[in-house]
Amino acid sequence: METFSSFFQSQSSSRSGWSYESLKNFRQISPVVQNHLKQVYLALGCALVASAVGVYLHLLWNIGGFLTTLTCLGSILWLLSTPPYEERKRVTLLMAAALFQGASVGPLIDLVIDIDPSILVSCFVGTAIAFGCFSAAAMLAKRREYLYLGGLLSSGLSILFWLHFASSIFGGSTALFQFELYFGLLLFVGYIVVDTQEIIERAHLGELDYVKHSLTLFTDFAAVFVRILIIMLKHAAEKDQKKRRRRN
Repeated sequence: METFSSFFQSQSSSRSGWSYESLKNFRQISPVVQNHLKQVYLALGCALVASAVGVYLHLLWNIGGFLTTLTCLGSILWLLSTPPYEERKRVTLLMAAALFQGASVGPLIDLVIDIDPSILVSCFVGTAIAFGCFSAAAMLAKRREYLYLGGLLSSGLSILFWLHFASSIFGGSTALFQFELYFGLLLFVGYIVVDTQEIIERAHLGELDYVKHSLTLFTDFAAVFVRILIIMLKHAAEKDQKKRRRRN
């Protein structure tokens, strides 16, 4: 927690040094890297559209489940094992992975629509704002300023994995579920910052694989979106229960 608080403190302290020029040139990011980032975010936008199509297909034919999750993982592994020069194939695999990811999240979104459809819109807008703000913070910060957080985030992700593994075997409490939910949200918000800076740094070093980089950011976006959606759904269910108790 101290690490993340120091992130916000350093971010607020650096705002006084921001100027119009620094915002305009993105902390002297080279034109090549800027063009690469445009490709990355364009591919990310297309992946989000493909994911929305996957959700729609689930709502129509109820295809989301364990099989689509496996297919999504298979598409990601296939993409990562495909050489960079096969660009069309890799873009197709990225869109397929996003579509199957959307279908996998479909059952959760279907539940949200049945309870309160406005939650879905609020969740997407909130996730997009959070993603945009933290990505901008990473771009406007000094190069490699937040890359040191990567080790801490990896350790936190390992802890989260083992907690989930233990709860699936021995059974988990409500408190543990809430901890996993909020701690996971905090981790993936941190990954947005670290992954953005890592993409910029790799692009400066000549790695311009926009398909792989957009996949990384799509994974971060999806992880944050799902957790925010579950949190909002949980709060909506609690409010509904309180209203029912008052009526009774």
